[in-house]
Amino acid sequence: MFSDLILRNSKRSRKENGLFFSSLVISIIAFYIILSLSHQDVMIFLAKMESDAVSRLLLMIPVFYVVTLAILFFLIYFACKYQLERRRKEFGVYLMMGMRRGKLFAMLLAEDLLESGLALVIGLPVAVLISELISLITAKLVGMGIIGHQFSLSISAIIFTIVGFLVIKFAAFLILSSKISRQEIGILLKPSVENEKKAAPAVVYGISAAAGIGMLAATYSMAISGISWSKNAMMFLTLVFGFVGTILLFYGMRALIALLIKKGNINRKLHVFTFRQIQENVIHQSTSMAISSLLILAALCCFGAGIGIAGVKSQAENHVLDYTFRDYSTESPEEVLPHLEKTLLGNGLIQDFSQIWEMRIGHVYETATDTETAAEDDTVISFDSVIDEVRKLPQSEARDLVMNELEAQDMSQDVYLICLSDYNKLLAAAGKPTLTLAENEAAVYQDRNWTNDAENQLFHSVLSEKPEIILNQNPVKLTGEVQTVNLVTDRSITLSFALILPDDQFLQYTNGDYTVYVNAILNRENGKSASLMSVISDMNERLDNSDLSEADITYESYLQNMGRQLFYMVAASYITIYLGIIFLVVANTIIGVQFLMNQQKTGRRYQTLVRLGATYQDLCVSARKQINWFVGLPVFVAAVSSLFGVRSLFTGMLSSVGGENQGQMIAIAAAMIVLLCVVECVYMAVIRRSSDRYLLTLMQPQREE
Repeated sequence: MFSDLILRNSKRSRKENGLFFSSLVISIIAFYIILSLSHQDVMIFLAKMESDAVSRLLLMIPVFYVVTLAILFFLIYFACKYQLERRRKEFGVYLMMGMRRGKLFAMLLAEDLLESGLALVIGLPVAVLISELISLITAKLVGMGIIGHQFSLSISAIIFTIVGFLVIKFAAFLILSSKISRQEIGILLKPSVENEKKAAPAVVYGISAAAGIGMLAATYSMAISGISWSKNAMMFLTLVFGFVGTILLFYGMRALIALLIKKGNINRKLHVFTFRQIQENVIHQSTSMAISSLLILAALCCFGAGIGIAGVKSQAENHVLDYTFRDYSTESPEEVLPHLEKTLLGNGLIQDFSQIWEMRIGHVYETATDTETAAEDDTVISFDSVIDEVRKLPQSEARDLVMNELEAQDMSQDVYLICLSDYNKLLAAAGKPTLTLAENEAAVYQDRNWTNDAENQLFHSVLSEKPEIILNQNPVKLTGEVQTVNLVTDRSITLSFALILPDDQFLQYTNGDYTVYVNAILNRENGKSASLMSVISDMNERLDNSDLSEADITYESYLQNMGRQLFYMVAASYITIYLGIIFLVVANTIIGVQFLMNQQKTGRRYQTLVRLGATYQDLCVSARKQINWFVGLPVFVAAVSSLFGVRSLFTGMLSSVGGENQGQMIAIAAAMIVLLCVVECVYMAVIRRSSDRYLLTLMQPQREE
């Protein structure tokens, strides 16, 4: 009998408050995924490439875990309080019928354990499934393939998920149930009533709304312009302005709603009642609505920025080179490639590479040997004419960046030179058309990490006029498009600016003194059935076991570049998406439960409407309009703010090199924000269903003793 009562009550609670139960399941899923991060394929792979960075990232996981536990504790406390308050009369009836307080406490504890156990039973398998799905997708992105994926089940993540969830659930239950079980029967049977709050004059709300909008505008301006990211004090000031501005905006929304009441069609059924309810909810709960809006804003920004950055990062640049070698055993540039080929041949590795070629890079060799007697105008390089051409262009950020780069090269007098034939081999390997340069012509090279599309287009318009520079007292014309294909595999050398010269002139200007990097591409025929990552990993092991190090030869592989890019993607997406889920769950649960609590406190008003002839459909329509406003206002404010918030995150998180992809990132972020707004509509539908069920219980008139 007692167990049947527990089962019925637990089932009824889940049915009547499915929003809260769903939030618990989602929280469990998020817990497991973030705690099992170290067991996922992507992290196991990254641990080999970026061990220090991965270790620092994993050290942050316990911090996120503890902070999330604290946030979810208040969520569970708040939601459980609503559930218990809603059943006050039921508990009073149990006590009147002779149930001991200890047994009432045991019943509530059993119901809570049953609900928690069911949430864990549903959430953990789903979490494991989603975690494996993430690993499979990541394995595909990094080139591991499904064959390279291994199923992983993190026992420690399961244990910490269960323990953490049960601890905060039990702590919230003890605090709330102890309060309920100590209350007198008369207090439990007495219906709860809404708290009356005195309204301020309309002008106060108007001033508050105007001040809130002004502070938010200042916040957006500071964040997007980068002022917020310049100093910690400015970031703190921005956050304060945003927080206070949002609260003031919601506090002042009463003026807007009052205006809508006056302008609305008062002949519609329950029109005035509906908007009076909305008006009171905004007045009484403006702070909680503002906090919910800020949490939704944080979720939208985390999702938008995280997925925007990850989406662009995952679109890896065209993969061309597999390896770059450096030979430190000889000072003669001509001996580097033969010595490397001989060493690879001796270790039985030469046949594993389809292409091996030099990438020769040097500096301009000064012809003047006596600098004291050289004329003052005998400069190594002069970009004066090019700078003049750039200066004529319309004012823009790209123009300033290009001009600054040229002026820096002009002042340094130490420009890099690249051999044309070597670079053409790189272009051919990348599947791009090769360059053709006549004598005394040069092409401009800029690493893609130091430029963006806007700068390249502007520079290309200047190069189309074939401006002339002075190189070691000789005129050289710049022509063609700006070249950006990476010269080496990873980080051996990164050039912000260089000139590509024909071979003869390269040797002439460098005077035969240059550095040789040897690029190599693996023979794909040897590893047709294996993934790229597996092939390069196997080759790394073979190179490490060879005598390359004894021959004073080092190498970089594409895996290092891939690992670094993938780490950025994981750091930007996993953590931000996790935080986004938590913020979204907390915000929507708070705002949903808050509305249902307000609706219960004003239940007598609905009963009065029923006595006056209002139908169930009329009440539902009125309640749904209230939900649309009560939930829609925070979501709308958060959605508008998120457009500025995501843009400001890109300003602070991305370097200038990421500017070329910023438009694409914003597009992905905007799509994600729209998707989350659809999720918000689903939350609103769940709240409407709970509201409809509650209103159905009020349709039968009740005696008032």
